[in-house]
Amino acid sequence: MYNYFYGWYLKCQSDTQTLAVIPAIHKTENKRTCSIQVITDNDVWTVVFDADSFRRTKKNIFIGENQFGEKGIHLAIHTPQLTIMGKLNFGTLFPLKYDIMGPFALVPFMQCRHSVRSMRHSVRGNVCINGKKYSFQNNAWGYWEGDRGWSFPKEYIWTQCCFPGGSVMLSVADIPMAGIHFTGIIGVILWQGKEYRIATYLGARVVRIQNKMVRVIQGNLELDVRQLEASGRPLKAPVRGNMVRTIHESASCRAFYRFRKDGCTLFAFETDRASFEFEYFS
Repeated sequence: MYNYFYGWYLKCQSDTQTLAVIPAIHKTENKRTCSIQVITDNDVWTVVFDADSFRRTKKNIFIGENQFGEKGIHLAIHTPQLTIMGKLNFGTLFPLKYDIMGPFALVPFMQCRHSVRSMRHSVRGNVCINGKKYSFQNNAWGYWEGDRGWSFPKEYIWTQCCFPGGSVMLSVADIPMAGIHFTGIIGVILWQGKEYRIATYLGARVVRIQNKMVRVIQGNLELDVRQLEASGRPLKAPVRGNMVRTIHESASCRAFYRFRKDGCTLFAFETDRASFEFEYFS
């Protein structure tokens, strides 16, 4: 059997707090394990479980007593370093019109495949982490995506943010394929109920990557993203199925987003609620 990983990324965000949870299963030649990573504005924890703790149905993932799915999240983790208890209920999910990978979803042997389960949904509930309460009530929103394959890209940028009236996700990555490398782009802007797709397979191209700023153009669409202040926390990422790479994610940091169509700005704002991974070295 080949090496692989499969992980979901579920983020919940209020005006003042952020909680992201990553349940995952991973396999190398020698072992198969599963894990849950928990990220807040200021902390990150990784809990490793036996593979037997993992169970998946059509709509849910279970790891031990923890459950993740379209109805919400139930957390029950008890270790010497981490105690988490709580439940978060999701409102109606907002899935994409079609697979974010487009025609690349049919290409075999890709290093990593991305999915977006919901661009934006309401979140209600409470979670207690080591005695600290995380409360998601009015104006709390969630985002849900996933990755599967055997390794993360060597270099990539990823950002996501829910904001009044919409949600945005952008990923720019170095993609190896058939002995060559190219810059792959996938992004979605949800704005006032309408989905705008930006992707390599639709003609998108990067015109600038500099000083933690990315500008992507596709026809009459233009998206600018800039990380203004980082608060990166170390996360584990896969290398041939083995969770040995350390990346850094800012679950909530200052960033600027601007989206233009036909030369007119649809939105432009600065926020301290952006999520960012900037693993680009050139």
